[in-house]
Amino acid sequence: MTALFEPLTLRSITFPNRVWMSPMCQYSADTEGEGVGAPHDWHRTHLVSRAIGGAGLILTEAAAVSPEGRISPADLGIWNDTQEQAFADIVARIEAYGSVPGIQLAHAGRKASTSAPWVGGKSIPATEPLGWETVGPSAVAFGDYATPREATRDDIEQIVRDFVAAAERSLRAGFKVVEIHAAHGYLLHQFLSPASNQRTDEYGGDFTGRTRLLIEIVDAVRKVWPAELPLFVRVSATDWLDEDIEGLDAPSWTADQTVALVQLLEDHGVDLIDVSTGGNVRAKIPVGPGYQVPFAQRIQDETTVPAAAVGMITEPKQAEEIVSSGVAVAVLLARELLRDPYWPRRAARELGAEITPAVAPQYERAF
Repeated sequence: MTALFEPLTLRSITFPNRVWMSPMCQYSADTEGEGVGAPHDWHRTHLVSRAIGGAGLILTEAAAVSPEGRISPADLGIWNDTQEQAFADIVARIEAYGSVPGIQLAHAGRKASTSAPWVGGKSIPATEPLGWETVGPSAVAFGDYATPREATRDDIEQIVRDFVAAAERSLRAGFKVVEIHAAHGYLLHQFLSPASNQRTDEYGGDFTGRTRLLIEIVDAVRKVWPAELPLFVRVSATDWLDEDIEGLDAPSWTADQTVALVQLLEDHGVDLIDVSTGGNVRAKIPVGPGYQVPFAQRIQDETTVPAAAVGMITEPKQAEEIVSSGVAVAVLLARELLRDPYWPRRAARELGAEITPAVAPQYERAF
């Protein structure tokens, strides 16, 4: 068996293979009425088809822990009963096809209240019907987005409670993995990075202050998330503004700080780090095949927490090399699974491996 298609066990959950579906916003939820933030037919088809396609873990798009935590008015959330029940139906279908259902919990912070990318992806003012006031660690805007309100102590305490409540709802819905989103310039990444966090209280300043909120959320979620179920954290390993890219030097979040953060998380019940990059500031990123993989390797090499790799992983042999060489324990595919929901099955055939879960008999003739 190839490394890519070997099972992986974290706590009590065994993932049937190491090809996982990365969270991808669909910007397709209802924006008004009882169904606001709840997954519907589009999300069901999107997620379940990738389970049929053989991905070992299906991670939902960023599910906001509160209405104001959504990236856009059409994003998913898990703050009410309607959303919880809609997710439960999808979870059952994912499991029926042999994949592990996971949910990413998020708060967009200063990057909230925006339109979908295909209609401009711009900030929606709070004065417009579908807009709302955004909040961040500091009153520092992301590019030309609206300037957020600096989060108060009460805001921070409520955000922690919102993550806990969302985790409890996720458990009731049947999810087997929770991932805390601390990447891509959203709220928890904003607190981590000195490029966006200019606070002078205990939630800003030095490394300890800037990591405090994430640690508090991890600890609070771990208390309500069962000991037998895995807890993931997604990080952006770099803002791409400092030593991580030659010729640039600015206060930012760096790979060295990410390693230090993960070493800290070792003692807080985190089972895997989903390693991405960027998203917090406008930066010139050297995009290319596997360009983010070396950051996962640093986590794998310098900490005791397993790492998963992302970023332009498109070819089966490329993915197999990442896992078989120990660079990461799994790969997460995003756009490649949009292009081809059956990529895991095609990869297994190309690599001469058997894949679990088995191909649905209706589709077996294709593989």
